[in-house]
Amino acid sequence: MFAKSIMIPKHRCVVVSVDDSVETALNLLETRGIDCLPVLNGDEYAGVITHYHIYKNFYELNVSKEEFLQSKKVKDVATHQDKYLKGNEIFEETLVVLKDFPLLAVVDENNIFLGIVTRFDVLEQFQSAFGVYKPGVRIAFSSVEVEGRISRLADIIGQFHESVISLVTFDETDKLVRRIVLKIEKRDNIDKFVSKLESSGFRILHIVED
Repeated sequence: MFAKSIMIPKHRCVVVSVDDSVETALNLLETRGIDCLPVLNGDEYAGVITHYHIYKNFYELNVSKEEFLQSKKVKDVATHQDKYLKGNEIFEETLVVLKDFPLLAVVDENNIFLGIVTRFDVLEQFQSAFGVYKPGVRIAFSSVEVEGRISRLADIIGQFHESVISLVTFDETDKLVRRIVLKIEKRDNIDKFVSKLESSGFRILHIVED
């Protein structure tokens, strides 16, 4: 999945202009209950403005609150003009960038603002990939890293007609071993299914119903 597939399009985004007052931006941040706003110069992306940078700028200046809010422009406080996405990034990669930041703008080749990708939406996609929102049985097991192991797993799943909710694999510290987490719908054949996995060389680590 690419970043653009979870992008909130421009027409649904709350934005401010470079020439808006800081007071306007602060009011939007507070009334909308958000932490960050994209800043636009016409249709072009020009950075973001956050509570933190508004307060940081205020405390660095020796002016009254009223003067600061009304005289300072958004362009004076905007930051991260060089942080954005093009939309073709794999969404998993965006989580690292968004770890300490609430959103990233998506722009085209001419720096025209297209929308945003938020940390919340990226985390929701990870939860979906792990089947968090569907009840079932989660089975964690490991397998020696040899050719055809996933194919063998698929055969076993097919034999038992299991309904797969999610399937995720992880590298272990030992490069010859791979950890696999499979979530399936709860049925009355779980014990037989697990026994078949074990007899086929998969080492069961943990089973939990959630």
